[in-house]
Amino acid sequence: MTHLVARDERELAVDLVADRLAAMILSFGVLAIVAYRGFVDGETSWDLLGLVILSGVVGLGYRFGKRATSGRWMGAMAATAGIAALVAIALALVLQTR
Repeated sequence: MTHLVARDERELAVDLVADRLAAMILSFGVLAIVAYRGFVDGETSWDLLGLVILSGVVGLGYRFGKRATSGRWMGAMAATAGIAALVAIALALVLQTR
């Protein structure tokens, strides 16, 4: 593929970090909107929450496809998912009693 401007590895690395940070800000921003709508407005925003989950699934699928995962990484992901599930269950129980 031809490029209009020659780029070195440093520029490519900076682009990857910038894109990663932008995606993180976007994901946490959408999660904050979902939380605000849920707690303050009493709305459910499953469409926005679904987008965040879908982006994580796509990233995970890409990593699996490129075989860029390790057992330690998978353990960290499983622990994170478990903690998130426990927090979700606790929040659901607290909000259900109100």
